[in-house]
This record gives sequence, structure tokens and C-alpha cells, in this order.
Amino acid sequence: MKQIQIYTDGACSGNPGPGGWGAILIYNGVEKTLSGFAPETTNQRMELTAAVEALKALKEPCQIKLHSDSAYLINAFRQNWIGKWLANGWQNAQKKPVENQDLWQELITLSRIQQVEWIKVPGHQDNIYNNRCDSIAREAISKNQTSKAEAKN
Repeated sequence: MKQIQIYTDGACSGNPGPGGWGAILIYNGVEKTLSGFAPETTNQRMELTAAVEALKALKEPCQIKLHSDSAYLINAFRQNWIGKWLANGWQNAQKKPVENQDLWQELITLSRIQQVEWIKVPGHQDNIYNNRCDSIAREAISKNQTSKAEAKN
């Protein structure tokens, strides 16, 4: 089974606001970069979207080490928040509907196909891949906002 390193990050200009996500997949020293944009979203959705899109990019089951600075993403799997949400009918500890259920459900499905180890990394510090993903996500926002401004002119 292939062993893949994945780094992901999401960003938002305002929260909610225009958002971007970035991911870097590494296999045998070869890197693949992915990114995307949403015109009106939240930072949390972009964090989850980065992980979803990175896992969807894989063509076969793999052993994954997915690195993210999002405690929201990592803790949902490592601290079994997802199991509690499922048991509570998709309600959180405050008895409110869990946000971003669509993305969580995709992540659950994808994590049943892939063997994922969820790894929390400190954000915006010395992890070069996390910093690159942050730049990729912010670039996706900037590029799309620039395109919109040019289209108006």
C-alpha cells in the first residue's frame, strides 16, 4: 500500500467571506499541489474542504499521514467527536446541529477507504509544508478576488 504524506490548510478573508484551501500530497519525494476557492464561506469549511479534496485526489486506497493545523479537523477524528456526533444524531455537546455535516460525512466516507493518521501541526510556525499550504490557500483567495475585480472593469 502506498504511503502518502498530505498537508492541508484553509484560509478566509473575513469569516465568513471569500475562502481558499491548499493541499500538498507527497509520494516518493514527488509533490502534487491542489487548491480551490469559495466566494462565501468560513475558515472551518476551507480547512475541511482541503482535507476532502486531498483525499478525493487519491486513485486507490493508501496509508495517509494527514497533517493540519486545524484542531477542529484533527480532534474530530483523534478525540472521536465524530462518533459522539453520530450517536447524538449530528448534534454537538451543546445539543445544536453540527456545522459542516456535508463535509464531515464526506470525510467519514473517505477515511473508510483510506487509512488516515490525523496529525496536528502548529499553525504558522516552522513547518514548511503547512506554511506553503497557507500560502496556496491565500493565493487562491487573492487570485479569485483579482479576477472578480478585473471582470467588473
